[in-house]
Amino acid sequence: MTPVRVEVPYAWPTGEAEARALQERLRPLADHRGPGPAAPRLVAGLDVAYAGDGRGTGDLVAAAVVVIDTATHDVVERATATAATAFPYVPGLFAFRELPALVAALRRLEAVPDLLLCDGHGRSHPRRFGLACHLGVLTGLPTAGVAKTPFTGRHDPAALGPDRGAHADLVDGGEVVGRALRTRAGVKPVYVSTGHLVDLPTACARVLELAPRHRLPETTRQADHLSREALRAATG
Repeated sequence: MTPVRVEVPYAWPTGEAEARALQERLRPLADHRGPGPAAPRLVAGLDVAYAGDGRGTGDLVAAAVVVIDTATHDVVERATATAATAFPYVPGLFAFRELPALVAALRRLEAVPDLLLCDGHGRSHPRRFGLACHLGVLTGLPTAGVAKTPFTGRHDPAALGPDRGAHADLVDGGEVVGRALRTRAGVKPVYVSTGHLVDLPTACARVLELAPRHRLPETTRQADHLSREALRAATG
């Protein structure tokens, strides 16, 4: 087993201007063209839970990483980390509230995943550098975002069919930044965007493979559950 190594070559920003500048500086490093692993065996889901109202405003973050075996959909490894965040609650800069704890959790894995799926956004971000992009650049691993709600970009509802696998492009400023993807027939879609080293069709195919029964892929469902467990343990 080779543990995950994540090097952070800068101090975490503590202010909005510094964080935006870092996103702009790192954005060209994200590669959205790579096809990603042809047949990933280990896919990791990443999610965080917040104290407070649970919607991101609390200062305590519990991060979880759950690794799924794609052949069986069994959980093969889990890791958590909790941290107090000093970064303010600013839409578009949530990554800086979540990344320190997520990186700490990733470092506790004993095997390197073939693909990371974040509960969040990648390219579908005002500066085209959301959490999935940032994690991909830091880890050097293929990464994509799978979100429950859209952030940047809108799709034509008439273009999204009702069947499983139906999809419609998320467009912002004339640019395709992601995809609304129907994982269950007649159920509202999830929103997929690329982060690093994987293209959009491949990312959507992996999400579908990991969502055989539920709206959310197993990676997201399992990581969400584990992050809430870690938060309860941390807060008593």
